[in-house]
Amino acid sequence: MHVLRPAAKSTVQAASWLALLLPLMAISSPLWAEEPVPIEQILEDPRLYHLRHVTMLGVARDVTPLHPYKLQNEQVCYGAYLFKLEDETGVMSVAVLGLCGRPLVKDPDIEDGQRVEVSATIQAPSHGGYYLSFQGLQVVREEEGFVQAVATRILPVIE
Repeated sequence: MHVLRPAAKSTVQAASWLALLLPLMAISSPLWAEEPVPIEQILEDPRLYHLRHVTMLGVARDVTPLHPYKLQNEQVCYGAYLFKLEDETGVMSVAVLGLCGRPLVKDPDIEDGQRVEVSATIQAPSHGGYYLSFQGLQVVREEEGFVQAVATRILPVIE
């Protein structure tokens, strides 16, 4: 019978966890290291990117907080804002959804002119759906060709 000393026991436990985590890290690492997609590429054929998750790099412009808005279930959402993300190839409208159900006064997480990395889901709602506007959630009519990125993460770019 082998008795492990406390230091040896923690080393074995750490090695066991590492053996479990390494395959997961190898599988998910492309998600962490996703290459930025030029905005022009998305806008050229938005149907290819509809409901796909992308990463974009650019400068935030026209950062505008939104008034609280209501969902279809009458729940009120707070803290949402809109901005335009500009890279050297084009400009994309970006929505940051609010926190629903809890009253909250919150400034946008970014400032106008700030360089940011945006992870977002692209919505080309001519396929049917909604977009966030200054009037809250809006249903897109078939003739509208509006493309919007719904941000899931925004990080400042430090150069």
